[in-house]
Amino acid sequence: MFGESRKSPSSNPAETDATETQSGDGSHLALARESLTELLDDNRLPAPLRASLQQDYAQVRAMLDKLEQGHLHIAAFGRVSTGKSSLLNALVGEPVFSVSPLHGETQHSEMAALDARPAGGIFVIDTPGIDEADGEQRESIAREVANRADIILFVIDSDLTDSEYRALQSLTGLGPPVLLVLNKSDRYSQAERDVLLSAVAERCTDMLPADRLIAVAANPRPVSVIVQDDEGNEREQTRQSPPDLGALRERLWQIVEREGKTLAALNASLFAADLSDKVGQRLVAARSQLADDLVRTYCIGKGVAVALNPLPVADLVAAAAIDVGMVVHLSRLFALPLSRNEAGALVRVISTEALALMGTVWAVHFVSSALKVGTGGLSTMLTAGAQGAVAYYSTYVVGQVTREYLAAGCSWGDAGPKQVVSNILDSLDRDSILKTARDDIRARLKSGRGA
Repeated sequence: MFGESRKSPSSNPAETDATETQSGDGSHLALARESLTELLDDNRLPAPLRASLQQDYAQVRAMLDKLEQGHLHIAAFGRVSTGKSSLLNALVGEPVFSVSPLHGETQHSEMAALDARPAGGIFVIDTPGIDEADGEQRESIAREVANRADIILFVIDSDLTDSEYRALQSLTGLGPPVLLVLNKSDRYSQAERDVLLSAVAERCTDMLPADRLIAVAANPRPVSVIVQDDEGNEREQTRQSPPDLGALRERLWQIVEREGKTLAALNASLFAADLSDKVGQRLVAARSQLADDLVRTYCIGKGVAVALNPLPVADLVAAAAIDVGMVVHLSRLFALPLSRNEAGALVRVISTEALALMGTVWAVHFVSSALKVGTGGLSTMLTAGAQGAVAYYSTYVVGQVTREYLAAGCSWGDAGPKQVVSNILDSLDRDSILKTARDDIRARLKSGRGA
């Protein structure tokens, strides 16, 4: 698997621990597969939302295939020119990844097989440097790959820079184990290397255990030697030293043997959880936008109905029916359907709490209704606009509170309905909403659709 350092399972000193660790792999993998499959089979997602997540779902399928095949992914991550590509080429044993003295040669993530068995294969991934030109995009790619990797090799070639330290902090919190690899260690004398490793280990003591810091030389500098020919003549010759990766291969082998399948399952589960959160956020955003449009439609309908109805009591009854219809419609939108009786009960709870908190608004509502009759309808045009706006506002409040209630899974939470209604009212700009209400109602009446 890792060249000359590969051992048989019986020679591994951690064989007993590995056996115990692997005993739980089946359940871990099963849970990971279940999480990923549920994401693919979730039929509740609207088609447009599923289409927008097409790339994410392709990654889910790839992740499922990776689990089925038992593959592991090892990603190299780090600053430009630390020798990530050279390190992976040395691990693979052939020049698979592009190596160049140019700054930022790796433009996109690349993958190659370290051990390409049909089942249980191991693949290494090269990523763009985290500080390349056009860095935001490439750093995003690198972090995305690192989030999908089972093991991360964070490659440095000197003491940690500030940007490397921050990147390492973020990566060590992602879940997969991180090995901090000091490449180009042949540039330093033994004493210098010891001092450097000690300084790096001290800085990272809160992030990584000491055995996760490893010195390597993926592409050692050529050395000059004196050779003697058959005739006794001496001459200087340059020789390329072989890569020094023994300690890294050994540490990787230990991790793969002891934790390989569990790491793959953990990474898949974290990926599923991240994507599930993303789907949930987009779904909530989509539903919220639809809910806003729906509430406004009902607000306009109620405002116009109340404005045009000359009877003071009938318009209030009609308004309540409109609110109930809106709640039923919203509950279907949030996939938490309520019956009309349940919706009516919810409207009564909201209205009762709102009445205590905005009694003056309801007082204007009733006064306006009374004026319609008291003036024989002559003041209807004067009062209807204001009354319709108040009706619009009250339905807007009911809609916002209902949305909050449904978004919380048909729950008021610990605060109770009064606090939820109070929070909604405090967050609204009543004057702005009433102005919008008057504009919406006038526009609807002018369009001839008031009836």
